Amino acid sequence: MLMKLVTYVPINAPNHLEGRAGILHDDIVFDLAALGVWAARCGIALPHASVQDALPHTMLGLLRRGPEGMAAARLAFDAAKEADPAELHEEPALVHALSGLALRTPVPDPPTIRDFYAFEQHVKAARARRNAEMIPEWYEFPVFYFSNTAALFGADERVPYPTASHEVDFELEMACVIGQEGGDIAAADAPAYIAGYMVMNDWSARDLQRQEMKMNLGPAKGKDFATSLGPWLVTPDELEDRRVGSGAEERFDLAMLGRINGDQLSSDNFKTIYFTFPQMIERASQHVRLRPGDILGSGTCGTGCILELGTERHRWLRPGDVVEMEIERLGVLRNSLVGPEEA
Repeated sequence: MLMKLVTYVPINAPNHLEGRAGILHDDIVFDLAALGVWAARCGIALPHASVQDALPHTMLGLLRRGPEGMAAARLAFDAAKEADPAELHEEPALVHALSGLALRTPVPDPPTIRDFYAFEQHVKAARARRNAEMIPEWYEFPVFYFSNTAALFGADERVPYPTASHEVDFELEMACVIGQEGGDIAAADAPAYIAGYMVMNDWSARDLQRQEMKMNLGPAKGKDFATSLGPWLVTPDELEDRRVGSGAEERFDLAMLGRINGDQLSSDNFKTIYFTFPQMIERASQHVRLRPGDILGSGTCGTGCILELGTERHRWLRPGDVVEMEIERLGVLRNSLVGPEEA
């Protein structure tokens, strides 16, 4: 059973309400902090736990506890799965029906978001659309830009359409989340710094992006209006049977699909990525320190956006469109675009 870490709020909660960390199990969510209290009261030995502060109530709080925090969450979750359901329901605020909750992005307040450009097929195909040759320097190191941490959306949240744009696109990506602090991290050591993986949609305003890239600075406004992440965070141990390679060459055999209004446009596999997450971490951590909660996006997979596929395959996105990004084992990230009057 996958350990799916989520951030949740009651359904129809106001936007300003802080989400709470939880673990999804079938059709219920265990509140993480309440789960820690229950486990401590039951005498389950959690690392560095007290009854009052066995597990934190936010995802960033959990990530800041490093691998020991993740291990404690796993121990408590495994115990809860084997417990009498009636006993669990006696613990205040521990068990919540998923039907009464809304899932926000798993890490609502990441310190940074770096989005890379790591799938060769996407880069080649997108450049060919502009009659441009492949850049030889692209193969030398993984390149990235910073995105906006204050415009994040979770599963089934409505995404406001950027009214300054007429060419809105999706981008199917996979993201990793940093689970412990470190600087100048070697790619061979980098897998130990990854807390988990999730689906990412790097929404893009292509016309705005084109304008700013002419000045050789960006992308910025073409990207910062929205990023979707979710629906949950899956820890690396849950993907061990799909791991291909190790150390700097670690990849995962996971199918990636993208749909608009039910029409499947995108199909790739994460194992085709050219630069791995460990290689991205090495580049990102050069001369700086990565922190728990930092997010790294893979960049768009092959066939993972309209820019690459061409508007003859599908028009640019409009308000009312429902966009689904799916990665095997990581779930379906679904969002609808809405106009200003609905946002």
